[in-house]
Amino acid sequence: MKDFWLSCGHHLLDRDASGGLALTDEFLKVYLARPELIPPPEACAVERTLHGALLADPRMRIAASDIAAIADADARENWQVLIAFRDLLLRHQTLEGAYAELMRNGVGQTPLLFVNQLVHVILRNALDGVEDAHVLRAAELFFRPQRVTLHENSLIAADEETIGGINPTPVTPLVSMLGIPAEAAIDVLNDNNAASYWERSDRFDMALDLTAGREGLVALAEAMRRWIAHVLGVEVTIEPLTELREVVLTWYVGLDADATKIGDMMWNGEEVDEATLARVVGLFVLTFRDPAVVLDKVKGEPVYLMLAMTRDKTIRMKPQNLATGLPIRHLEAVG
Repeated sequence: MKDFWLSCGHHLLDRDASGGLALTDEFLKVYLARPELIPPPEACAVERTLHGALLADPRMRIAASDIAAIADADARENWQVLIAFRDLLLRHQTLEGAYAELMRNGVGQTPLLFVNQLVHVILRNALDGVEDAHVLRAAELFFRPQRVTLHENSLIAADEETIGGINPTPVTPLVSMLGIPAEAAIDVLNDNNAASYWERSDRFDMALDLTAGREGLVALAEAMRRWIAHVLGVEVTIEPLTELREVVLTWYVGLDADATKIGDMMWNGEEVDEATLARVVGLFVLTFRDPAVVLDKVKGEPVYLMLAMTRDKTIRMKPQNLATGLPIRHLEAVG
């Protein structure tokens, strides 16, 4: 079986009987290796002792007073954030269960970086065994913002961080339009280069064609289907649509903040101008395989999913909306 996304740390985790990701000491120690948490030479004795004790036993109980005794204010804040996140993970049998708590109760003070890392590793679990590089590349939208451009009548999405270099020297039209540093070597994923995805999956340097009617949106639909099956235990089918007009949004889920706003406008009967409609990147129709799980008021009605880009042509997908926004009787996450 081909491996991918090694950077998420999935190989450091175990799986429980249900297939969820069981926390290990090795996985917790990765967080202790973050630059923000490695005590600098000038760190106080309390901070150095705390770090060393957690390396020896990453599950040891840490009281608020232990952190309050750290001299540096920034270090105290970093440790408060980490221990709160660690305790969230420890409260649950699986990482999927911890993620479900975040989605039910809100992320609160949990950094977006940690939430995205949790999505990254859970999604890696959900996609285990998938050998279609298009599905895996599309799934990157769940945890990595994308910059979008229209290139030769194609809607191309590239990883925002990868293309965010300073003073780039463009070498191809695509590199020029996306503002990619020449050394980033961005390629648009296609059937000819798909085999290279596996060795470069952690570089996030392959762009995706999201043009309506093409493989990118089909692949994203499959990634969303697998995500819903994994975190909610609900089987659905999802198909991309090519036309937004005349769609009646009886029930819809915005897959990002902008899509939610556009969906709200349409649902309220407001006039949506062409420029706003043009920011809709993808529209999907979702069908539940078991109608019994659907809320009565929605039974027999299509459920739509909408993905949009911001005015500055960035996609910031919110996969938690798939975990909380569907009309399901019992939104119980796996784990």
